[in-house]
Amino acid sequence: MKTQIHKFFTLAMFAIAVSVAAPVLHAESSTCPAGTDRFDEYRLFFGRAQGSVEVVTDSAWQSFLAEEITPRFPDGLTVLDAYGQWRNASGTIIKERSKVLIILAEPNTSGMQRTEEIMQEYKRAFDQEIVLRAITTACVSF
Repeated sequence: MKTQIHKFFTLAMFAIAVSVAAPVLHAESSTCPAGTDRFDEYRLFFGRAQGSVEVVTDSAWQSFLAEEITPRFPDGLTVLDAYGQWRNASGTIIKERSKVLIILAEPNTSGMQRTEEIMQEYKRAFDQEIVLRAITTACVSF
């Protein structure tokens, strides 16, 4: 049952309306167009509620960002405010304010391990059931 919930969660957890100024060009292969470099793009989705109670306040999020996320990715990251919903382990639809973290990291730089550490620490610190991670490849220019 838990595996089915996680699979459902991974496929359909958040319905997020986020405006992005420019679309991200995703690499179809390991080759990127001239003038761009291949990066791993990690998107982490953090719910802020437990049931109907918001347990991750703005100040708690800022502390978590400063203490747990920024030290792991000091070169840069983006945080978006979002609103999402998902079905928890008991089958209840949870609607909540959320945070979306976007990190671009050079391939083979332990991004997977560092994002896993962030996910586990968030779940532990705020007694959260799940943090969603999506990983893609992006072609990036500076």
